[in-house]
Amino acid sequence: MATVDDLKFHEFDDAANLLAANPDAVTISIDEPAEKPKTKHGHLQDSGREEDDELLGTDDSDKTELLAGQKKSAPFWTFEYYQTFFDVDTYQVLDRIKGSVFPVPGKNFVRLYIRSNPDLYGPFWICATLVFAIAISGNLSKFFIHLGKPDFHYVPEFRKVSIAATAIYAYAWLVPLALWGFLMWRNSKVVNIVSYSFLEIVCVYGYSLFIYIPTAILWIIPQKALRWVLVVFALCLSGSVLVMTFWPAVRDDNRRIAVATIVTVVLLNALLAVGCLAYFFDAPELDSNEGTVTKIYISSSVGYCFIGAFPY
Repeated sequence: MATVDDLKFHEFDDAANLLAANPDAVTISIDEPAEKPKTKHGHLQDSGREEDDELLGTDDSDKTELLAGQKKSAPFWTFEYYQTFFDVDTYQVLDRIKGSVFPVPGKNFVRLYIRSNPDLYGPFWICATLVFAIAISGNLSKFFIHLGKPDFHYVPEFRKVSIAATAIYAYAWLVPLALWGFLMWRNSKVVNIVSYSFLEIVCVYGYSLFIYIPTAILWIIPQKALRWVLVVFALCLSGSVLVMTFWPAVRDDNRRIAVATIVTVVLLNALLAVGCLAYFFDAPELDSNEGTVTKIYISSSVGYCFIGAFPY
């Protein structure tokens, strides 16, 4: 009985004889896996699919979205539930700030930076820093404008801190709340609308306000034209982040409703920036002598009217 080694030896002899008879013949080894090229081709297809998923944000972002949804399992009345909203490191916060200052066209800010781990740490401290930057810069601007005048007595206006805090935190929380409710309502009407959580919308609005911090510091320069150039530049950067984030959420809706939503988002952002510039930096101020003359004139007019009401 022939063994396996004998069969292999006979096959080797036959192949050697054929190769000697025809040196140009092509030999094929049956030990090589026949599906190796297919595996290579499949690898290329997988890599191409991964690139498409990365650009579209449909593979890894969906996995991170599920992980993000499973992470907050503690009850909402416990401290651990709210602790997860501040569980970010310095590199994540800096990366999100960089993404808000240098927005990439065609990239979704939520999918790239927020959805894996939405936080309240960055938005809270950005708003707090912006409040003090606007209030302090507004007081310094007033001081530098009137510096050198003999009748000027500088009095710091601490009420500007409370006014700036009310305006900025109301914008950073109430506007996202209204937008989240609107998107949820439209999501019940239109199936294909992209939905964002309330925390994600707060993150977008909070990080989009970072550009106004250096802008408010530069508003100290007493040049009205330069201030308006700076506010327009900051509006373009902050507004582009909001538009590129929320346009995919409403573009499948009715065209008029989608455009009106984006226009409202941009107008509210512009209203905050222009309102802060006009109130804290460009507010008209009456001179002390003019104010005294105006008060005397009003008092005299009221006195004449009072006397004229009672004839002699």
